[in-house]
Amino acid sequence: MNMRIGYGFDLHRWAENRRLVLGGVTIPHNRGLLGHSDADALTHAVIDALLGALALGDIGQHFPDTDPRFKDADSLKMLRTIMLLVQDAGYRVGNVDCTVVTDTPKLAPHMLAIRRSLAQPLGITEKDVSVKATRTEGVIMTSSEGLLAMATVLLWQ
Repeated sequence: MNMRIGYGFDLHRWAENRRLVLGGVTIPHNRGLLGHSDADALTHAVIDALLGALALGDIGQHFPDTDPRFKDADSLKMLRTIMLLVQDAGYRVGNVDCTVVTDTPKLAPHMLAIRRSLAQPLGITEKDVSVKATRTEGVIMTSSEGLLAMATVLLWQ
């Protein structure tokens, strides 16, 4: 069995008058994330992990923020596009492990929905998608600054 591992990282600043989308799920919050697309930092980290596993660059090379076609783009649609590259390379996703770092909002009530949302375009079940949340405790950044997400994926053929 041939396996590849990829790692992705994404960080976005908070923004007023934007909805907060993580893993394709809209999370009730008083702010969203700043970005050219829907700014779904978690899905962006998964995309970068997939691209990294295949040595195909990063999300910005495939969906540049200078391209008006990707203005307010749905990140799950972007993930589906990247999954075509994964499949064309002859790989399948084994599992995904993600961490979201933020002080607010509390993500625990949304974890199952996020796992299910990410699993569908990845072609796996929510049992193969791990999403964890942790707080910064003010060490890295404060919740007033932004949110970061990390993801690791295992591909196999």
